[in-house]
Order: sequence, then C-alpha cells, then structure tokens
Amino acid sequence: MSEHLNVIKEHGNTNCFSESNFNRLLVSMKDRIVPEGSHLFWEGDVSDKLFYIKRGRIKLTKSTDEGKELILYMYQTGDMVGQADPFFSTKHSFNAEVLEESEIGVIEHKDLEILICQHCEFAIDFMKWMGIHHRLTQTKFRDLMLYGKPGALCSTLIRLGNTYGEEQGDNILINKKITHTDLSNMIGATRESVNRMLSDLRKKDAVEYDSGMIVIKDLAMLQEICHCEFCPNEICRI
Repeated sequence: MSEHLNVIKEHGNTNCFSESNFNRLLVSMKDRIVPEGSHLFWEGDVSDKLFYIKRGRIKLTKSTDEGKELILYMYQTGDMVGQADPFFSTKHSFNAEVLEESEIGVIEHKDLEILICQHCEFAIDFMKWMGIHHRLTQTKFRDLMLYGKPGALCSTLIRLGNTYGEEQGDNILINKKITHTDLSNMIGATRESVNRMLSDLRKKDAVEYDSGMIVIKDLAMLQEICHCEFCPNEICRI
C-alpha cells in the first residue's frame, strides 16, 4: 500500500482492515469522480454497493415528513459509506449528499461477497467495520435521547473536535466552518435554540469563535454536560 493511502486509511473508519485486506478492497473498487451537490444515493434506492471516499466529504441525511433535514453522519477521506447489512437486498434509509467534489471507490456487493468467501481474515475485518458502524449509531442515539438538547449539542461539538479538530495549546479548533443550521440539523433542534445554547457555552468560556470556526476551550465542561463515556475516537466522531 502506498504511504498516501496508508495515511488515509488510518484517519478513516477503515483502519480496522489489515494492510493486505485493505489492498484487496482497493483492487475491487471502481473509481469515479462525483461533483459537489450530487448524491451517491437517495433514500429508497437499492443498497447494492459500498462507497470508499478516496478524497472528499459526504453527509448522510434523513428527511422528516415536515421537510426538516436531520444530519446523521459526516464522512470524509478514508471512510467507507453504505448499509452495514449488505446481503439482504435492503434499501437505503438515508440520502448521501456530496459536500465537495469527491473521488469515490465503488464496491459492488457481489465483489464483496467473493472477498468474504475467499478470505476468512477479510471477513473478520469486515465484521469489525460493521461493529464500529453499529457502535457509532448506538452512541449517537444515546447522546440525542438521554441528556436533552444541551447534552446532544456538547456531544456533537466533541465529535466535531475529534473529527476535524486541531490542537491550539489547551484549545481545540474545529477546522471546518459549521453553521448553526448545520448544528441544529445534527441534533434535531431549532436554529434559535442552538444559538441560545452556544451563547450560554460562550458565557461559561467553554467555546469561542475564531474566523467563523468554533474553538473548544473547556473540553471537560462539555464532557460533563453530555455525561461523556470516553469512547475511542473511531466511535466518538461526527
């Protein structure tokens, strides 16, 4: 594996694959470029592929009957996207929107089945990937449901810090511009309530803004509000 691809894998959700098994995955992919604003798939499409992000960012969303968008996952370079139960001819439950021009490796389920049948160690690594996916989903629902909107917001800020964070002394800069609308869509709240909660956190000196980007100043306070369970970073991510 090239050094470049090795770095990508280590920063994505595919770091559970050994080098040899990751190479098998790479060989089975068909590359394509997808433009910003397009969709990898829509809710209701047949789930017959997985998608590996070689370059770019993808968000998975769910729309309510009232037309409100809930952002469930934000994927980036090194992540594999798709249904975690790929062998039951299911349909996608979410929309996958491309946030910037991306290079995607497309893996057909039939090719994945061959790899799993031929290489038992690949099957074990794939099960690890599925386990990470399920744990990520479980912890996100815990954060959204158990500790109210302030807990959900603080958890989301921590996850953003783990995903996009850059250390600046004792602070963590979330090096992506995240709007209040984005945050409200991530936690199922109104933009106005997110504004109020962020204002409260700024008054407590837990967060601040730097050139439109959020800076976490008191990580311990955010962890206390959301009753953080200190999950590993591959789980505690946006």
